[in-house]
Amino acid sequence: MKFNDLKVSSKKSAKRVGRGIAAGQGKTAGRGTKGQNSRTGGRVRPGFEGGQNPLYKRLPKLPGFTSHRPKAENVYTGQLDTFAGKTVDNFTLANAGLVSNPYTKVKLILKGEVTKKVTVKLQGASESAAAAVQKAGGTFAKVEQVKRQPKEKAVEKK
Repeated sequence: MKFNDLKVSSKKSAKRVGRGIAAGQGKTAGRGTKGQNSRTGGRVRPGFEGGQNPLYKRLPKLPGFTSHRPKAENVYTGQLDTFAGKTVDNFTLANAGLVSNPYTKVKLILKGEVTKKVTVKLQGASESAAAAVQKAGGTFAKVEQVKRQPKEKAVEKK
């Protein structure tokens, strides 16, 4: 007999469980006796630990856990008057020393007055801060975070 001569049915009939004691998988049908897991629909959601604070909620509270999400740096509307008539973006703020580097997320917050016209292009702004910039005659545009350029690989010398 060869492998390709075998007559195999592709569908196996399912085992009928819980059809009486003599049926092979009868009575408790492999579920044990009593309790939540023996009932139909009796399961707990994944991660549930019986009311105890589950692992996925406990992890951020454990020592040594650090969030890798970068925090947005704030710039205030009162600081914008120094850039009168200019376009304010990540690079101009970094050059002025208001943010740590031009590749971070920057958000504009309302604190102080805007008296001069400025064009602001940042990753975010509070509604009141954007309104204050527009009231002073400027504009606010939301732009994507500036990505770092990959370094050129040094050419190997032979």
